[in-house]
Amino acid sequence: MAMNANRGVPGLRDLNPREHEHLESRHISIGHHAAALPAPDELDFMQLAPFNSDAGSQMLLFRFFCFQIVLLASLAVAMSDAFAQREDMSIGDQPGYIPNAVDEELPLQFRRQTVFYRSTEAPGTIIVHTAERFLYVVQPNGRAIRYGIGVGRDGFQWQGLLHITRKQEWPDWTPPPEMIERQPYLPRFMAGGPGNPMGARALYLGTTVYRIHGTNQPKTIGSAVSSGCFRLVNGDVIDLYERIPVGTKVIVRQKPEL
Repeated sequence: MAMNANRGVPGLRDLNPREHEHLESRHISIGHHAAALPAPDELDFMQLAPFNSDAGSQMLLFRFFCFQIVLLASLAVAMSDAFAQREDMSIGDQPGYIPNAVDEELPLQFRRQTVFYRSTEAPGTIIVHTAERFLYVVQPNGRAIRYGIGVGRDGFQWQGLLHITRKQEWPDWTPPPEMIERQPYLPRFMAGGPGNPMGARALYLGTTVYRIHGTNQPKTIGSAVSSGCFRLVNGDVIDLYERIPVGTKVIVRQKPEL
């Protein structure tokens, strides 16, 4: 006589043959559904599809907003450049103003630094990039010392090849008639000193009226404000003055190189 395996086990009872048949049919039915595609009411994981779709939409939306931010940023830079040029034209000379150490702190890109620079010119040559607002002193091994500068305003920019013909510490300042006409308040002559717009040093370019010199207005570095001269903060022009002998070649380029 066969013993029932469920006998004596709590919570279980004997099954009659009809109930066994029913369980077997349910087991076969479940196996059948498992082999085919699951029905929505039996398995829940198929509901992940809408979630993936939402994630893709969110990713596309994120990329769209990133593109908009980049576009707005580029427009802002272009607008800021235009406004900066307007501001350049409104900055006048301030004879007698003496800058302090905080004034002399330049933005990072205009601070004196050694950079990689390809050139066929001999080491020691000065190359001025007016459009970039940088002055380079060519060094060996594809490098140059770069200085941030202020350049001539519109109508006073030029290009060419000259040589340093004279050097002067704490130069006097005699504004040319054209500058007096634009700024009638300027003195006709001013002795050299900390408040002199010529700054701490001057390097004279050929027989022209143009010079590379210091300034008592550090905020004008990176701007187009002068009558054709190139200005550096006093600390930088002193450094340049000590590096550069009379006779040094100076190349002034107005347009950026490709």
